Amino acid sequence: MELDKTTYLDLSIFNREDEYSLFHKLDFSTTSGGREYLRTLFSNPLKDIAAIHNRQQMLQYLLDHEGAWPPMISNGTIVVVENYLNAEIEPISNSEGPALYLNAVITKTIYAPDFGFIKFSFDQIINLINGFRHLTDTVDIVNAPSTLRSILERARVLIQHKEFQEVAELKANGRFNFVQILRYDKLIRSRLKKVLWELTELYTRLDAYHSMAMAIRHFKLNFPAFSEEQKPHIAIKQLYHLILPQPVAYDIAMDPHRHFIFLTGANMAGKTTFIKAVGISVFLAHLGMGVPAKEMTLSFFHGILSNIDVKDNIFKGESYFYNEVQRIKNTIIKISDRKNWLILIDEMFKGTNVEDAKNCSLAVINGLLHNHQCLYILSTHLYEIAEELQNEDQIIFKYFQSEVIDDNLRFTYELRDGIAKEKLGYLILKKEKVIELLASMKE
Repeated sequence: MELDKTTYLDLSIFNREDEYSLFHKLDFSTTSGGREYLRTLFSNPLKDIAAIHNRQQMLQYLLDHEGAWPPMISNGTIVVVENYLNAEIEPISNSEGPALYLNAVITKTIYAPDFGFIKFSFDQIINLINGFRHLTDTVDIVNAPSTLRSILERARVLIQHKEFQEVAELKANGRFNFVQILRYDKLIRSRLKKVLWELTELYTRLDAYHSMAMAIRHFKLNFPAFSEEQKPHIAIKQLYHLILPQPVAYDIAMDPHRHFIFLTGANMAGKTTFIKAVGISVFLAHLGMGVPAKEMTLSFFHGILSNIDVKDNIFKGESYFYNEVQRIKNTIIKISDRKNWLILIDEMFKGTNVEDAKNCSLAVINGLLHNHQCLYILSTHLYEIAEELQNEDQIIFKYFQSEVIDDNLRFTYELRDGIAKEKLGYLILKKEKVIELLASMKE
């Protein structure tokens, strides 16, 4: 699946202020390397259904074997091991017997800070080795999903190096003294540096996958079912926006014959939230993760394109409307490949007058309806457009209800069939005392 930078920002998957992003909310990694690899996974949704099924199976496997996760490996473990591997400390000379002991005494005495660093680092190296041993001994590697199996099989091979085995046994038996520490420091840094680097890399990958599994468990997400049907379709029950503390759930169904949702409702009624919720659920499904819905069935989508938060460009002298047109133009060019796309458009052509926006919107909608390889969700305040589209059986008309009770606005955030016709802008101005403030200026 493909998303461009604009869509990532529109859906708040990544955000300029990271703490408000979906990525930040779903990040349960425990290492900085795991977090960066998780970001890589979020930046590269999967390319086919087989890969998605494999990812789902792996995450479920991690959830089923949560007790196998090694508690002795932390971010500190990985940081210390990496610092150790990057350190430029001369090892003691390659000697044995009395010479080894003498050199070790000299190093421990004269180069005490270096020795302290090496000793502390070996504690974490042993934690890394024992952690992988705990994981590979506990998990049924043979029956693990392929991606997880390849990581664990590789880790099991790497920790079998006799130097690692000897160090772990000496530590367990309480015989890992300063002479042994400096002896194995020489052996490991001369022979097994690349092996340790690879082990840290394998763990950060596992940490990223484990993070995805923990997010699924924490937020009680459910794995979607993918259909092999080539035509695009979505059916979701009880979908909600993951970032909201008290979301209202929606049901949605779209297929090639009813492939365009025409969404109306007042400002703040929930249109943008709904559009983003659908986009996020389809995105998460293509990561192989669970989705914030009770049930979800969908076809494979080759990409998501959004037109939600268009901005003008003062440096290029480009108006808001011009950038809206360019975004729509680029979208049309992109979806001409006859692949399955999900297109999300929020308040199209806000940057021009009402009559112009109506004409432009109708032209675009009527054109898009001819492409049945895409599903479209479009929100608008221009409910007048609906009057000219009501005979289109491909369009699903939905709206978010709002009520006025004693001059107070009430939003239910419920998605209903039909078209909203409330014009609440003046009421909002009045409620926020803008009208009152303007009147006081006359006095």
